[in-house]
Amino acid sequence: MDDDKHLRQPVVGFRVIGSLDLVTDIMESRRSIATFCKYSILGVSALIYATSHLYAQAVVEYGKDVNLPAPMATPSETKLSKVVGWPEGKTPTAPEGYKVVRFVEGLNSPRWIYEAPNGDIFVSEARTVKRGVDRIKDLVSGKARSQNENLEVSSHQIILFRDTDGDAKPDVQRVYLDGLNQPFGMLVLGSHFYVANTDGLWRFPYDPAALSIVAEGEKLLDLPAGGYNNHWTRNIIANADGSKIYISVGSGSNVGENGMEHEVRRANILEVNPDGTGEHVFASGLRNPVGMDWEPQTGALWTAVNERDELGDALVPDYITAVQEGGFYGWPFAYWGSHPDPNWKGERKELIEKSIVPDYALGSHTASLGLAFSKHKGFRPGAYIGQHGSWNRSALVGYKILYVPFENGKPTGMPEDFLSGFIADTEKGEVYGRPVGVTFTKRGYLLVADDAANTIWAVVPD
Repeated sequence: MDDDKHLRQPVVGFRVIGSLDLVTDIMESRRSIATFCKYSILGVSALIYATSHLYAQAVVEYGKDVNLPAPMATPSETKLSKVVGWPEGKTPTAPEGYKVVRFVEGLNSPRWIYEAPNGDIFVSEARTVKRGVDRIKDLVSGKARSQNENLEVSSHQIILFRDTDGDAKPDVQRVYLDGLNQPFGMLVLGSHFYVANTDGLWRFPYDPAALSIVAEGEKLLDLPAGGYNNHWTRNIIANADGSKIYISVGSGSNVGENGMEHEVRRANILEVNPDGTGEHVFASGLRNPVGMDWEPQTGALWTAVNERDELGDALVPDYITAVQEGGFYGWPFAYWGSHPDPNWKGERKELIEKSIVPDYALGSHTASLGLAFSKHKGFRPGAYIGQHGSWNRSALVGYKILYVPFENGKPTGMPEDFLSGFIADTEKGEVYGRPVGVTFTKRGYLLVADDAANTIWAVVPD
């Protein structure tokens, strides 16, 4: 009877009949389940943390020796910056022993800086050209605001500055040359002033005393115009004896998605004679080579290359590299040596196998564009790189001048921030400006083009 009554009691009645052992069993079971769940959750969390921590430790995007993740190890994300401009009295931050001053402000997209042999400073004003529906899309999406605080169209001209007393403030400012088509690279060679428009190499008569050019120019060479994103820039540099000019031409696409027939003479550094003849592909497979300079000790040509998008946060690192004549650097079939690009599914294996590993990685999506080697005792020997900043990464990266130490003509060690403070608010994606071109002057200071804030900064050793 007692057993029958026991079976008929509801669960809550266990306490009434005094079955303490059964209650204890149930409570212990509940505690065991809770404990199991608790530690399972903690274990999963720990595993996730450990995995992400190991991933973070394993991935190396900077320096001579990289360790890259697989493509799409993280999603491809878009985070556009918003240019808010520099508040009154605020400047970028330089290391101790330097001061930062406004060389000039109020320009319109000052993208590149060149110093002539007589010490004149030339600045090319230009930006990406969008018209009609494409411009409206950029305004609505916020992309236009990520490029410049001034939404007006750039003047696409070259301005001359003269600092006669060496105080990092120009005493003369004149429009030197206008009516240009997205001018970028500039060069004085003999009695000519050269300009690299997006669609061609031009030269004009040059008078070192003149404040402007009014004479007609001569188009020496057609170049493929425009390009993917900001790949419209065409930089130029001459060799030591002035017998050759080197022209950087970026790709027309991210990874050749429009067909390689549209990439003829692109993603290259071209070599020509000063009159535009004798064109020769000096190096290829360079997705968007922009900055070029001669390394002082070895005399080798180096370039800064803006690598591809949409493979995840940590792919593919931008880089600087010595440029080997006849060398192929991978684009679009491979990256960082012989890593095959998944978009091409192993095509062109013969090119993948011969792809050259670049010399030094500068981080993925940093938009490393400017490049200048130190030429003054007031600056440590090495490379100074203008990082325009990311858009294809989950958090903002770049937006600084990066310093890479060199010894015996080669990069060594890890990079260091040289000029920072361009990011105003990381969470909001707000930036004061975006550095691009970097140029050492005969006056002993470094000039930095902040095209988004329409300012040229001078970094002066104290």
